[in-house]
Amino acid sequence: MTRGGRPKQRGIPERRCIATGTVGETAALIRFVVGPEGRIVPDLPGRLPGRGLWVSADRAALERAVDRKLFGRAARRAVNTPKDLVETVERLLAGRVVELLSLSRKAGTAVAGFEKSRAMLASGRAAVLFQAVDGSIREASRLRWPPGEQSTGARFRCLTAGELGLAFNRESVIHAAASKNGLAARLVGEANRLVGLRVGEGT
Repeated sequence: MTRGGRPKQRGIPERRCIATGTVGETAALIRFVVGPEGRIVPDLPGRLPGRGLWVSADRAALERAVDRKLFGRAARRAVNTPKDLVETVERLLAGRVVELLSLSRKAGTAVAGFEKSRAMLASGRAAVLFQAVDGSIREASRLRWPPGEQSTGARFRCLTAGELGLAFNRESVIHAAASKNGLAARLVGEANRLVGLRVGEGT
C-alpha cells in the first residue's frame, strides 16, 4: 500500500523523493547520481551506475533539494551540487521531448501546423498534441479531439515555438501532433516531467 492508501500496482517501480518524502512511480521522478569528484549528475534515462537519488519532477521539490543540500544528506557524503542544476534539468528534459518528437516526425507519425494537426485529431489517430507556450491561446483552443476521443489524448503547452521548430527542422512551429505509436507513451512521460519543471506552463 502506498502513502495515501493507494494500492501499489505490481511491476511499477517506485522510489522516495528526497525533497518531499513522498513515494511515487519512477516515471514521475528524476534520478540523480553522484558522479566524478562528488558532482551531482542528472540521470534522466535512469541508466547511470551508482546509487540513485530521486526527486519529484517538480520545480519546487528540486529547488528545495538544492537549497537545503538534501543530495549530500541522502548520499551520506560530501557532494558538489551545481547552482544551475534546476535549469540544467529543465533544459535536458526539453531536449528529450524535442528529440522524441523529431524521431516521431522521421517515422512519419508526427505532423506540424494547424491544419495537419487538426486533421490528425479529427481522424482519431492523435495521441499527443503540442502547442507552443508562446502561441495564441485563442487559436490553440480551436484544436480539440472529436467527441469520445478527448479523454484518450494528451495536450501540452510546455515547449516554445522555437523548440517545437527544432523537431521539424523549422524556425518555429505553433502546433504539432503525434499519432498513437510506440513513441507516444515516452513523449507523454517526458512532457509531463517537463511540465513539472516549467513554472507557469502545462497541459
